[in-house]
Amino acid sequence: MKLLSRWSGIEKLKREKIFILFLFLGLFLIAFICITLGNMFYKQAEDFSGLIAAAKDPVVLKAIGISISMALVSTLIAFFFGVPLAYFLARKEFIGKSIIEGIVDVPLMIPHIVAGIALYGVFMRYGLIGAPLKKLGIGITDAYPGIVVAMLFMSLPYLVDTAREGFKEVDPRLENVARSLGASHWRTFREITFPLAFPSIRSGAILSWGRAISEFSAVLILAYHPISAPILIYEKFTSFGLAASRPISVLLISICFVIFILLRMLHKRMK
Repeated sequence: MKLLSRWSGIEKLKREKIFILFLFLGLFLIAFICITLGNMFYKQAEDFSGLIAAAKDPVVLKAIGISISMALVSTLIAFFFGVPLAYFLARKEFIGKSIIEGIVDVPLMIPHIVAGIALYGVFMRYGLIGAPLKKLGIGITDAYPGIVVAMLFMSLPYLVDTAREGFKEVDPRLENVARSLGASHWRTFREITFPLAFPSIRSGAILSWGRAISEFSAVLILAYHPISAPILIYEKFTSFGLAASRPISVLLISICFVIFILLRMLHKRMK
């Protein structure tokens, strides 16, 4: 029995070798992130009073609040329009599908400053969309809608692509059975397809929200004001250096890190 147990342990170790190898390879990236951010937190710990001052500064808190809230709005818009698009792309084959998928992924490929310039050309006061909106009294540039537009453009691929893969994992035969039993297409989607794909959609929404918060260049061009957190950090760094910008950076990272952990825990429990 001891011999069999030892042999089983050896076989198990052999099967686990690839996981051990991959763990060590992956730890390189984990270490890269931890060293980079850990150094920032360590340096800031030497000036803890600066972090407390930043946490009490109403300008800093407003900027962080703008980033978090506008990112949430952009994610909700991406969800409302992106989930139907993702479902369509997952279920239908048609000429030009690759072009549509490529268009969705363009924001991932182009420099963010280029995206900002492109958005500004369209949404400025005399732009293709900005001019008619101006007549309706709606301003995009240097306004909250401008921040949302910039965030939406840069973050929507994360939600659409993840949701599309989630819909692909849902067996179409389940939908066919529901349809054969008399359920409408909409009811089938609402009660079968969407719930089964929702873990992927939720994961995509979390990624989209996180990406929106971090957007800087496109927001810088389209809506410098009202000042969001990345813009404020940029202002502090260019005007007063690392010592002035680091406390805000640490505060923003800490808040987002806690939110992400809570969202990931919730996501895991709801699977």
